[in-house]
Amino acid sequence: MRPEEFYQALAQKNIELTDKQKEQFEIYFHELVETNKVMNLTTITEINQVYLKHFYDSLVLDFVDERLLSDELTLCDVGSGAGFPSIPLKIINPKLKITIIDSLNKRIKFLDSLVKKLELDDVTLVHGRAEEVGKNKLYREKFDIVTARAVAALNVLNELCLPFTRVGGTFIAMKSEKAPEEVEQAKYSIQVLGGSIKDQKSFELPNDEGLRNFVFIYKEKNTPAKYPRKPGTPSRKPLVK
Repeated sequence: MRPEEFYQALAQKNIELTDKQKEQFEIYFHELVETNKVMNLTTITEINQVYLKHFYDSLVLDFVDERLLSDELTLCDVGSGAGFPSIPLKIINPKLKITIIDSLNKRIKFLDSLVKKLELDDVTLVHGRAEEVGKNKLYREKFDIVTARAVAALNVLNELCLPFTRVGGTFIAMKSEKAPEEVEQAKYSIQVLGGSIKDQKSFELPNDEGLRNFVFIYKEKNTPAKYPRKPGTPSRKPLVK
């Protein structure tokens, strides 16, 4: 997907990019590729692939939840890596208030530099493990929307993400074709952590790049104080009956 194809694909979804937004994506691509030469941010560096598999793929969230296009929401991106999906979402809707949590300080430093070069406001960068940050009163149950992209299986992700989701908010898990299987295995953890499955949506990526599944988990009640457990425990011992 060349940049022009990216712009056209968004226009078909009634998202018309300004010249500034186009420039922001160009800067993002340049910074990603240049920094990747000295730091492992992504295996995807070819321009057509970055625009499709990172930028467009991140923005599919806008297609399945239109609130992200214009509303003044608080969004927490857990394990964001090089800023996906939250930075592309922020470029499209500057009114979003973004918090990015990542365990690697090098990535946080990259994102700090990137945010300044993109001239983005209301972006908070937090260095730490989600299991530890999720206990912090500054971030616990504070966000309208929490999301994570390609981080872990859903029964693990629930414990990392639902503690950040406010009661009445939504955790949106971005998953691959295996989503139905993961949902079945994650039902117990969703219940324990105070959530319920609200909806599931699918979106076919262009150029036969596969299916992206979205699981919408509504936060019904507060997550018990003992969750999340210690760093590494959710992945080693996922919540199961």
